[in-house]
Amino acid sequence: MDQQHATVKSQEWATWDERRRPADAVPPRPSTAPLSPPEIEAPARTRPSTAPVHRGGTEEPAHPGSSTARSLPHPRAAAAPPAAVAPAQPTPEGPAALEAIRRRFADAWGTVGPDWGVAPATARVHGYLLARRSPLTEWEIRRALGLSHRATSLALSESEAWGLVERVAEPRRVGRRGPAGTAWVALGDHWRWFGRVVEQRRMREGDPAVAAIAAATAAAERAARDLPADVELADLRDWLADFLSFVRTFDRAASIVSRVPPGTLERGMRLLGDIPDEEVLRLLTLLDSVPDEDVRGLLRVVSALPTAAAARAARLVARALQPLVR
Repeated sequence: MDQQHATVKSQEWATWDERRRPADAVPPRPSTAPLSPPEIEAPARTRPSTAPVHRGGTEEPAHPGSSTARSLPHPRAAAAPPAAVAPAQPTPEGPAALEAIRRRFADAWGTVGPDWGVAPATARVHGYLLARRSPLTEWEIRRALGLSHRATSLALSESEAWGLVERVAEPRRVGRRGPAGTAWVALGDHWRWFGRVVEQRRMREGDPAVAAIAAATAAAERAARDLPADVELADLRDWLADFLSFVRTFDRAASIVSRVPPGTLERGMRLLGDIPDEEVLRLLTLLDSVPDEDVRGLLRVVSALPTAAAARAARLVARALQPLVR
């Protein structure tokens, strides 16, 4: 009887404890379930009371912004896990931005390449080496531009054939043994590789065109001799002869440009750029008004001057022509 009475009393006490348990209490877990820290509940958005709170005979301010309120942590705050820190987003600064600009320039250079008669992949490789300004291996170029091994090798071979890049010894890597491999570097002198491009285009396009036009002109000349009464054939022969002269003149000018030393070519282009367009056009107009023999004689005399006397002759000519300008 006593045992039954004790059991009933324990059940009544358990029911009484269940009723008095606060609403936010954590329900009991089975002993086999893993324990995890509870989440912190957000405080209700209620207007705080300004009335003091009596704790142990002392008054404490109830405002949550007060120092005393901040000193009293939430009863379950200590058990809360630390907030997860979001990974830092990459910012377009430093090496990443530098590499992005290099690749963008290489892509832009690749679109311009076909206008110069250069394949897009070859122009991309050349543009990337120009932007890097340091020796790179085939693997480094391939990884940077996302090209295959075959495409990168062909682009490097073509760039070398155009005279845009040169082979050098691979820079020493820290901790690497054995002989140095092969790397490629773009020509740093812009006027130098520009002259090489002009020369290669003349050889690849200009010379075959001159040979083809010369063969057509010779065929027209033979046909005109066989049919002297054919006026239309004679007119075609004359036109081909005139066009051949134009193409040869242009081809010779391109050949001279490619043979000028890079420093001299740069200075000549820079001086020409310093002269206003109106003065250049005026100079060409004056040159057109002078007979060919006089122009040839003047150019021969100027070209025969010693290097030391060229500057003095230029000053004398400018001083002598100054009264005529007025």
